[in-house]
Amino acid sequence: MIPILEIEELSVSFTQYERGLRKRQLSVIRDLSLTIGRGQVVAVVGASGSGKSLLAHGILGLLPYNSHMEGTIRYKGQPLTPERAKALRGRELVLVPQGVTYLDPLMQVGAQIRRGRKDEASRKNCRRVLDRYGLAPETERLYPFELSGGMARRVLISTAVLERPQLVIADEPTPGLDAGAAGRILGHFREIADEGAGVLFITHDLELALTVADRVAVFYAGETMEELPAANFEEADRLRHPYTRALWHAMPAHGFAALPGSQPLAGEAEGCLFAPRCPRCRESCREAGSIPLRRTEDGTVRCLYPQEGGKDL
Repeated sequence: MIPILEIEELSVSFTQYERGLRKRQLSVIRDLSLTIGRGQVVAVVGASGSGKSLLAHGILGLLPYNSHMEGTIRYKGQPLTPERAKALRGRELVLVPQGVTYLDPLMQVGAQIRRGRKDEASRKNCRRVLDRYGLAPETERLYPFELSGGMARRVLISTAVLERPQLVIADEPTPGLDAGAAGRILGHFREIADEGAGVLFITHDLELALTVADRVAVFYAGETMEELPAANFEEADRLRHPYTRALWHAMPAHGFAALPGSQPLAGEAEGCLFAPRCPRCRESCREAGSIPLRRTEDGTVRCLYPQEGGKDL
C-alpha cells in the first residue's frame, strides 16, 4: 500500500546576512527521511530547536521566503510540490498548531470551524465534530476567550478535521495540559488514525508520545538519529542509537538520568552532531563527515557504531 507521506533526504537551510552584504547558508534540517502509512501515528520527538516544527512547515509549504529546501516529499505517491500543498492545505493536509492563539479572538467558534460558511450542511457538520470531541452545541456561540485550555485544544482539532483530512500534523498540541487532558487529546488523534488517516505528532515529550504512537522518529539538531517502532522503547537494549537510549534513561520511570551537555545550534557542528555528548564516541565519529542513515531490521539509525541487545551491530 502506498504511504500517505514519504520524505527522503530532506534538508532545509536559511540564507542569512552577516556583516554588510555577506551571506551564509544556515543548515537547520539535514538528510531527513520519514514515512507515514495509512492508519499510523508517527511521533517526531526532540528537544526545542531540533527542527521539528520546521518539518511541519516544510511539508505544508509554509517555510519563509529566505528558506531553501532540498530532497523529496511525496503525498500518496506523488510529489508534494508547494503548489500542490497549497491546494490541499486545510482539506486533505491539516495542521493542529501549538498555540491556541491561532483562533481568531474576534470570531465565534462555530464560524471558525465552518470557515465562515453558513449553509445548513456546514452547520450540521460543525455540530457533528463538536459532539465528537465532547463539546456542547452552545460552544458554537462562544468566543475563544470563553474557552478553557482543553476546550480550545478540542476546537482546534474540530477545525482541522471538519473536512476529513488524510494527513494531520499535530505540532506540540498539548502544552500546558495535565496528563489526563493531554491523554484525551491524543486519544482523539488515535481515533483519526484508526479511521485511515496518517498522523504526524510533533512533541518534546517522549513519554506522552509512546502512549499513542506506532513509530517514533528521534530528532537531534536537525537530523533523524533513529526511526523505530514505539514498541522498541519497552527495553533499552532494543534501542540502537546512544541518544535514543539517553532519552529512555531520562524518563521518570527509568531513573530520570539527565544527559550532560546540550544540543549544538544550527551550523555549529560537523560530522556526528551527538559526538560531544556521546558516551561511546570514538575518534572516527569526530572525524567523519555527515553520518549516513543505516537501514535496520525495523527502521533506520544514524550512527557509525549502533548497538542492539548491548552489542555492536
